[in-house]
Amino acid sequence: MPNVVFDASSIVGAALKKDSTPEWALLLARSHTTIRLSLAVESEIHAVLQRPKFRKYITDADRGRILDILGAAALRFEPVERVTDCRDRKDNKYLELALAAGASILCRAMKTCWSSTPGGASVS
Repeated sequence: MPNVVFDASSIVGAALKKDSTPEWALLLARSHTTIRLSLAVESEIHAVLQRPKFRKYITDADRGRILDILGAAALRFEPVERVTDCRDRKDNKYLELALAAGASILCRAMKTCWSSTPGGASVS
């Protein structure tokens, strides 16, 4: 199983709907210990899940369950190379992590930025 980086939107999707494609992807990656996180990515995921607009849809229990799944099997990397390929510069952190972790899959809910990582590795 290849190394996987999840963006915040895919984690929100997993938290919003049990048995959804984002949740299945997260569970599959966890079962193969292929999840990769950086401090910046993990912080954003936590912050996004705490947004008031999601509070009425995501219970504290579901939020905790998803964060436990994400963090339990993740290996942490801290990117050293800066990336500026994304239209939304806040998304560069995901490409930086993918590059640092040697990830070949970037799991995202929205198609706004990536067709490949820096260096040409394909991401989905």
